[in-house]
Amino acid sequence: MCGITGWIDWEQDLSAKSHILSAMVATLAARGPDAQGTYITTHAALGHRRLSVIDPVGGAQPMIRFRGEQKFVITYNGELYNTPELKQELKGRGHKFTTHCDTEVLLVAYIEWGAACVEKFNGIYAFGIWDETRQSLFLARDRIGVKPLFYAERGSSFIFGSELKALLANPLVQPEIDEEGLAEVFMLGPARTPGHGIFRGVHELKPGHSMLYTRQGKVIKRYWALESRSHEEDFAATTTRVRELLIDATRRQLVSDVPICTLLSGGLDSSVLTALAAGSNKQQGLGNLSTYSVDYVDNELYFKENGFQPNADAPWVTRVSKYFGTNHHNVVLDIPELAGSLRPATEARDLPGMADIDTSLYLFCREIKKEATVALSGECADEIFGGYPWFRREDMINADTFPWSPRPEVRIPWLKQEVQSWIKPEAYVRRRYQEALDEVPRLPGEDKASARMREIFYLSLTRFMPTLLDRKDRMSMAFGLEVRVPFCDHRIVEYVWNVPWEMKNAQNREKGLLRYALEGILPEDVLWRKKSPYPKTHNPAYTGVVVNEALEVLSQTSSPLREVLAINTVRQIGKYDLSASAIPWFGQLMSGPQLFAYLIQTDHWMRQYKVKIV
Repeated sequence: MCGITGWIDWEQDLSAKSHILSAMVATLAARGPDAQGTYITTHAALGHRRLSVIDPVGGAQPMIRFRGEQKFVITYNGELYNTPELKQELKGRGHKFTTHCDTEVLLVAYIEWGAACVEKFNGIYAFGIWDETRQSLFLARDRIGVKPLFYAERGSSFIFGSELKALLANPLVQPEIDEEGLAEVFMLGPARTPGHGIFRGVHELKPGHSMLYTRQGKVIKRYWALESRSHEEDFAATTTRVRELLIDATRRQLVSDVPICTLLSGGLDSSVLTALAAGSNKQQGLGNLSTYSVDYVDNELYFKENGFQPNADAPWVTRVSKYFGTNHHNVVLDIPELAGSLRPATEARDLPGMADIDTSLYLFCREIKKEATVALSGECADEIFGGYPWFRREDMINADTFPWSPRPEVRIPWLKQEVQSWIKPEAYVRRRYQEALDEVPRLPGEDKASARMREIFYLSLTRFMPTLLDRKDRMSMAFGLEVRVPFCDHRIVEYVWNVPWEMKNAQNREKGLLRYALEGILPEDVLWRKKSPYPKTHNPAYTGVVVNEALEVLSQTSSPLREVLAINTVRQIGKYDLSASAIPWFGQLMSGPQLFAYLIQTDHWMRQYKVKIV
């Protein structure tokens, strides 16, 4: 992948601001360690950092192409998985190509079809195309939102970038947060409301949206949305179709000019990608597939089963690796390094994140990058097929709020009374939840229980899954590692969206439909293994480290958290036996210890970014 950024201004000469553009580009160096480029004229400045995966020689950016006298310039982050078909169609329309990269195909597609080009793409992307002749900027983001894109308007200026840090490198964008930003961080975090950039006046182009920016202003268009309709196929036909879609999506995403590995947890999702990738390697004579797993020192000594994490991963990783003959690498993390990486992981994400769940992935990706550049990961199968506890637990299904955070009221005492009065936390969460429900595409005539499950799936796809996609993108790109997510192929999402819960829940098992679809691809014991989430450390030493460090941070008069938190309340929480806390306050893994790790991240974020509450 890559990093993109840009700046449009109709009232000043940007050619005199190259030093600011260079600073914006520099913030994205980790995303694109292989090359950088800029394009700057009077009213437009575009920047790019490149990670070379396809056509390392011919894919330099920003890329310029002409149609007659009309000049187009692109800065692009992503991968198009239907490049061959698009290229063939465009050749049939008279276009010629000088490279083998998808960047040129995407740019020519825009030249040919304009804004409608995005409807033809199968891939993950965020890009900006400047039309020098018409003086217009076209931005777009992939349907599912795998690749990030933020923007801000300041007077006559429009500024965009792959990450928030690129925008903040422009002096026009200040690190200010208001009551909405505080509510996002402390009541919804580490999730975010779609489109919300946390900092005041900073926005995210939502998934499945495009924007045209001209002197007249911006026009945002939604080009893709889920549509609800009756599912007519029987169970056998449905499993066959799911299988076909997943095999095709994975096949497309195995195309690369550099070796591909897989992230292997031993669970259903990562195991099937490993099976398909290993088979592809064998067919092409590429040798054994490399696989990577992550674990923690002495984790086997402390793991205890619970409803949110029913079994350990390590034995299953070994089982799958041996079965498919992979060249396996087990990355083992220790407590000091895990806790010590909370701050750099925050800087990678530009926001407080999923605590040690982020930092473990951050360290994991660092190790993978030493030998690989592209990896496949099983993200998002749970949101699509129904793998989480909130698809099955009645208390979470019936919670009148986001089901992965079913008790938002537990967060309120963390905050000072005056902060509570200002941000109105309960009302804020309720409003954001209702906004999400109002978006759900309804199916007329659907019974109440089925309609509620449709809501749960929509909430998971649009409010929870982006948190995981943010994590995967930022932690991997912090080391220039490209991670692809075949389950996010929009064709899979569209199809499974309308499959009724009774089919998805076949045999009353999480992701039952997917398990049936994968029969014959995976060993039976792996196929029917009970789901376990992304691993975390269960060592009580971690709890002690993060609680002590967080309380030390809060004791410092310089801590910006003292403006926000009820310090005595937080100290009292720290006295509990947090290692015994099995009920998460967010997702499946963020319970007591992760609260204090999250506060460490939030303190660092406010200090490092010089966040000002306004």
